[in-house]
Amino acid sequence: MDRFDRIYDLHKILSAARYPVSRHKLEQELECSRATVKRIIESMRLYLNAPIRYDRKLNGYIYDRSGDEPMYELPGIWFNASELHALLSVHQLLADVQPGLLEKQLAPLQERIEQLLNLQQQKGEELVQRIRILQMAARPAGEWFQEIAGATASRRQIEIRYYNRSRDDSSERTLSPQRLVHYRDNWYLDAWCHLREDLRTFALDSIESVRTRDAPAKSLSQEALDEHYSSAYGIFSGKADSRAVLRFDAERARWVSKEQWHPRQQAEWLDDGRFQLTVPYGNPTELVMDILRHGRHVEVLEPESLRRQVAEEIGCMQEIYARFPL
Repeated sequence: MDRFDRIYDLHKILSAARYPVSRHKLEQELECSRATVKRIIESMRLYLNAPIRYDRKLNGYIYDRSGDEPMYELPGIWFNASELHALLSVHQLLADVQPGLLEKQLAPLQERIEQLLNLQQQKGEELVQRIRILQMAARPAGEWFQEIAGATASRRQIEIRYYNRSRDDSSERTLSPQRLVHYRDNWYLDAWCHLREDLRTFALDSIESVRTRDAPAKSLSQEALDEHYSSAYGIFSGKADSRAVLRFDAERARWVSKEQWHPRQQAEWLDDGRFQLTVPYGNPTELVMDILRHGRHVEVLEPESLRRQVAEEIGCMQEIYARFPL
């Protein structure tokens, strides 16, 4: 039994006790020595503000229930050591993904977690230093993240000015935020666009200004959102209306076979060691990019339109590098 388990068990014993519990009884229940019981009690008093009172007359310990104070409970969120480590890992992940993104909101939670870890003789700061997260092509979420997150949580409409990189122009939009998405090191907003009367996805780094409105946001069910955003491949929204069949050679198959390209993908090992992957998609833009990164190790079998699009992209690349003899 570790220190956390004994603290938790001591709390249960004292919470259920109507009369003071002797130290000998606590030693038996907690399976520890007299000195350990004393250390646990002092730690609870010092770090957890536990109102543990020693009754000299009855020679035992009990929670002080004097006054109008409610029954004492372990403060804050209470986890075991592995759960606390997981929380610190998540905190580090978020801090590295977008430094300062929720720093003010998370600081009290991180401090509390580290206090509990120290109480259990763990070292939270050591864990943080041992986690390394590398980003690839990440773009800053922008100065509007807090306001967008607040409007999403409070279910309020927002007015934004949005820059479209492909058209190189900006437009004014009124949105009903549905959820924030962190995808491939970048932040996006899934929202109902009142201009287009449809669901759209907006890159936070392309939002130039935001104003929260008093009007309540239009709310859609999680099923409707998943159907629109999750049925097709990648970040591009819309229902999947095509299926890509990709065949990877035996060398690349050792990696691709462990990857999930889509929740509804179908995978098959071929007799010669090659690997065949079938994924649903709508907009092929992102899928084409992911196919090209595997170069000669992958072939598009179906559909013909996707096969042609990849071939055309390769042809354009060949024109760029034509001066290099093969």
